[in-house]
This record gives sequence, structure tokens and C-alpha cells, in this order.
Amino acid sequence: MSEAPLDLIIVGAGFSGLAMAIRARQAGIDRLLVLEKAAGIGGTWRANTYPGAACDVPSQLYSLSFAPKSDWSRLFAPQAEIQSYLEGLVAGHGLAPFLRLETRVERAVFDAAAGLWRVETDKGTLSARVLVGAMGALHHPSVPRIPGLDGFSGTAFHSAAWDHACDLRAKRVGVIGTGASAVQFVPEIVGRVAHLTQFQRSAPWILPRGDRPVGDARRRLMRLAPLRRLYRASLFWRREVAALAGFTRVSRVTALAEGLARRHLAASVSDPELRRALTPDYRLGCKRVLLSDAYYPALARPHASLVTAPIRAVLPHGIVTADGAEHPLDVLIFATGFSPGGSLLRTEVIGRDGVSLLQAWKDGADAFRGVSVGGFPNFFLLLGPNTGLGHNSVLLMVEAQVAHVLDALQRLRGHPGGVLEVRPQAQARFRAEVDARMRDSIWTRGGCGSWYLDRAGRNRTLWPGSVGDYVRGTERVRAEYYLLSEPARP
Repeated sequence: MSEAPLDLIIVGAGFSGLAMAIRARQAGIDRLLVLEKAAGIGGTWRANTYPGAACDVPSQLYSLSFAPKSDWSRLFAPQAEIQSYLEGLVAGHGLAPFLRLETRVERAVFDAAAGLWRVETDKGTLSARVLVGAMGALHHPSVPRIPGLDGFSGTAFHSAAWDHACDLRAKRVGVIGTGASAVQFVPEIVGRVAHLTQFQRSAPWILPRGDRPVGDARRRLMRLAPLRRLYRASLFWRREVAALAGFTRVSRVTALAEGLARRHLAASVSDPELRRALTPDYRLGCKRVLLSDAYYPALARPHASLVTAPIRAVLPHGIVTADGAEHPLDVLIFATGFSPGGSLLRTEVIGRDGVSLLQAWKDGADAFRGVSVGGFPNFFLLLGPNTGLGHNSVLLMVEAQVAHVLDALQRLRGHPGGVLEVRPQAQARFRAEVDARMRDSIWTRGGCGSWYLDRAGRNRTLWPGSVGDYVRGTERVRAEYYLLSEPARP
């Protein structure tokens, strides 16, 4: 598959990869390819098909600003509709010829002499001036190592690889994990099973969801671009104000939100013991805040049990917990999230002087504005370190990053053969600024441990400020942060 060098290779055909490809083409960059290991586009929204899978950001905000959709069926779009939206982007923007599906990137090496990235795939080698990693961080399911799991005689699977052939009717089903996916699928399956046992390590904070169908009248209004933009702006600012008012640290906003969550729990669960077990012991926002109107009522049903004792082992026909109790099960479902880092750390990316990204990140993932890494010229990340959000739509961050990469591409256009690389001091300064802001953040002071933190306790996942703050510092490539130079010659 060796071909003439391209201007741009994008790895990953989820939201961020497709956004990058669309905007690049709109900027006149047509010598590009999007490489995707799966048989179809969609990323997270293609893979996660569990019952009840849906977005937890309102649909009008969880869509690209330059590709609006007026006819979302619900306030919070379900998985199938989001996947259909992404497929519509491919069709509507003529991306099909630029996609290489079922093409796995195995290695990418920067050729300093040529100023090119050599991208080795399972179908051959490609070259490009610029490489963009849009693989995402949350798509490799994490299954805990529990003694005896291999000996379980029933059906076991992760929520991100839902076994649709498994008939849950009249089955005793155990669910391990109480995160975002469990909160969505447990209410969907509880009415079908003989008994549902929810194994909980820590109780999540849950706020009312308020999901509802979007009526025909509202859909007609959303066809009017000014009204649609106004509505999107209102959704954005309602969430942005939370960050500006103190959502990202322990504040009065924290206490107000906790009060709302406790009232929601009290209105949903009458049993005081169950209510006590479902009350978190850390501050709201320290872990991901979840939205649901149905999860609490699902666990309050007579044939549902909440187990808070730690799991000791998996038995052939169930689970035994640390208190010695045995819980008979026919099906075991893991809602245990994903391994942070995703495909990026599973792909060999080699920059200057033979240094791999894994080596560069031996002390933790680090990138200037979450986009650029020192020692890796003409290489950019989408949704890289410290660009996740706890309060607003992450697609807003994606669009800012795409704008940053486009600015870099335009600068490189004017310097044939040149390479753009973030200055080490700029990256170090950005890391120090993020760390300083994290010291008093809710994720550090909130009294919990979470996947947001690395082994050293540093938050390398979320952005500690507002979206506006991030956008203002990211959209442009500035000479004070980047060095533009000619490639080394042999």
C-alpha cells in the first residue's frame, strides 16, 4: 500500500477524526486519509450498543457546530441516532473516498531527513507530512482481575461488548460497576431478569436527567438556524456558568448540587438502608457526575439487590463477597469502564531520535494544550491529555483542537518541507499551569480516587477550567509556543 506522501493522515474515524477530516477538506486539503481499524466509522458510538446507551449531553450540544441536526428525537440522543448522525457526516461531506476501514496502524515513525511520518499498517505503509491521532482514550474495555473469573460457567461480557445473543429473561444477572454505562443499562434490563444484583464499590452522585422526546413543533423551530444557534448557546452557557461559578473545585456550587442529588435520591428510594448505601461518601464532581431518572427506582424493585461488600471471588455459579455471602448468578456483566490511554499507548509512535511516545510519557501523559508533544514534529492529538470535561460537551474541545491543527497545516503550507514542533519550555509551562490549577480542584480535594488520576495522583485527564478559557488559548498556533524549521538533512 506504499503511495506518494499525503498532506495528512488521521488515525481514527470517531467524532474527532471525522471532524478533522471535514474541516481539512473545507480548508482545501484533499490529500488526506482517515485510517480506522474497525469495519465502520463511529468509534465509541459504533462500539457501545448496550441497552439504553445514550449521550449525557443534550443532543443539540453533542453535535458539531458546523454540521447541525434539527430533528433529534430526544433531548439526550440515543446511541443509534448518534451513530446515524456520524454516518450522515460521512455521506454529506463526501468522506467515503478518504476512509480506509479495517486498517490497523501498527507503527508510526517520524523520518527526520524527509520531514515525513511513515505510517505502517496491516495493509502496507503510508507517508504523510502531518499525523493526527484521533483514536480516543476510552474504548479498550477494562475487566478487573477477579479470582475464579475464568471458571464462571455462565455468560460474562463487558457492557462495551454487549452480547446481544444472550437472553436475559428469567436469568439471575450480576452487574459489576456503577458508572455511566451501568446507570443507563440497569433500568433497561431490570424488568426482564429474574433477579438483578448490583455490586457497588462506591456510590455515584446522580442528578435528575429530565430526558424527553422532542416534539414536532420544537423540531420545526430547530430548522430555523438563528433559533437553533440561540438554543445551543443557552445549553452551552448553562453548563459553562457551572465551571465559572466553581464546579471544578469544592465550592458553594458543590453543596447546591449535592443538595439536589440528595433530594433526587430521597424522592426515588423510600428504604432508608438502601438510600444510605446509595449515598456517596465523597464530594460531588470528584468522580463523573451521572444523570438518570430510572437507576434509583430500578434498584428499589423487589427483585433487585445492592451489594456493597467487596468481591472476594467468582464461583462457577456466582460470586462470593468478603462477608462470606454467596450470590448465585447466570450472567455477569462488567460495567467497569475502560483502560485510559486507549489505542494511542498501544500503537508504537516514534518521534525524533528514536524516542517512542510511551517513553516520552513514562512519567505520565503530557501534551501542550493536550495537542502537541515535544520531540514529535508535525504530530497532533485530538482529545489528548487534560482535555476531557466534567461539565460541558467535549465536542467543543474537539473543535478548538481541530482549529489548532488547521492553523498548523496552513502555516506548513507556506513552508514546503518545514516541520512544526512545540517548544519544550512551552509544554513544561503548560504542564506546570495545569498542575497548579489542579491542586485545589474537586478531583484532588473531593475525597475520592478515580480513573482521572494517574498512579502518582496527578489528573492528566480533565481540563481544570472553562471551555472558553481553553478555546482562547488553543485555536491559534503561536510562534512563542512552536518552532518552525526545515527538516534535518543527511
